[in-house]
Amino acid sequence: MSGGGLFDLTGKTALVTGARAGLGRGIAVALAAAGADVVGLGSHPMPETRAAIEALGRRFHEVVADLSAPPDLDALIGEVEAAFAPVDILVNNAGIIRRADVLDFTEADWDAVMDVNLKSLFFLTQAAARRMKARGAAGRIISIASLLSFQGGIRVPSYTASKHGVAGLTKLLANELAPAGITVNAIAPGYMDTDNTTALRADPVRNRQILERIPAGRWGAPDDLATAVLFLAAPASSYVTGVVLPVDGGWLAR
Repeated sequence: MSGGGLFDLTGKTALVTGARAGLGRGIAVALAAAGADVVGLGSHPMPETRAAIEALGRRFHEVVADLSAPPDLDALIGEVEAAFAPVDILVNNAGIIRRADVLDFTEADWDAVMDVNLKSLFFLTQAAARRMKARGAAGRIISIASLLSFQGGIRVPSYTASKHGVAGLTKLLANELAPAGITVNAIAPGYMDTDNTTALRADPVRNRQILERIPAGRWGAPDDLATAVLFLAAPASSYVTGVVLPVDGGWLAR
């Protein structure tokens, strides 16, 4: 996928959380292919992501930070902008999941998921948006929601709560930040072939049940999110805000 035209992000800098692998790496590479320089934030180094982005001729800046016990996120954004470039596009992709029957679910698993998926997302967005507004930038904030922003699911109470929260925050943030020229949207991926779904894909019964429900007949791949991300990140999408866009192979339509 190349940059240019409506999707041209030349001169922009995008910060992508959870950029080491899976959806995050796919998103980071798609943004770089459209011309953006990329800041990757993750709990571990991400040499593969760096190599893919630099191979496209774009700059990459790595930030190793644990969002389950987040540092001062306002200071972190300040350090990134001082060392690399002002952030024009923030993609809140980092997320974790814990599975257990609801009657057995622990407070520790509740807190771990909410801290990464919701609390850190909000305060990182707040820090980035403050700086976007201060410099009058037409910022783009994109969060990764889930089908469980619309449905209940089973055995993932904190994940479901966090992803409903992402959908709600997307709308609230869109309302408050629109006057500053900052759009806030979310993408709700369907069942994707990533680390978070390894247990489901390894279970023959659940794997079959899921595939039978997806009209497209397959698990999604990170590349399937590329055009949605570019659409919401594009300079021309200034009148699109507060949207939670499913990219699910038709799951919600069935």
